[in-house]
Amino acid sequence: MNTYKDLTVWQKSIELVTEIYELTKKFPKEEIYGLTSQIRRAAISIPSNIAEGKMRGGNIEFRRFLLIAFASGAELETQLIISKRLSQSAKLDYNRVDCLLEEVMKILNKLISQLGPSA
Repeated sequence: MNTYKDLTVWQKSIELVTEIYELTKKFPKEEIYGLTSQIRRAAISIPSNIAEGKMRGGNIEFRRFLLIAFASGAELETQLIISKRLSQSAKLDYNRVDCLLEEVMKILNKLISQLGPSA
């Protein structure tokens, strides 16, 4: 039986969460309850929703949770854009996070498309 752990998109999104934590460790301490927390929660939401959708069984539920994961990716992307514009965070290296997020979003988009509008 294939589980969510076998999905490349889940594996890549776990890698993204790890990179997000490494990046946000370098954020200003005053952001710990603000942007740092928001970014981490959005990142964690991606693999969490992939896993939940896969384990609910059936393509309709899986697609619905993939859409939620995709929306969390857009939320994360927005928060990263904001953090890049803040002077103290702007000097950090976002390349690895940006690449992983883009890859995860592409895979999610493809999976959602393959499952169709009414899966």
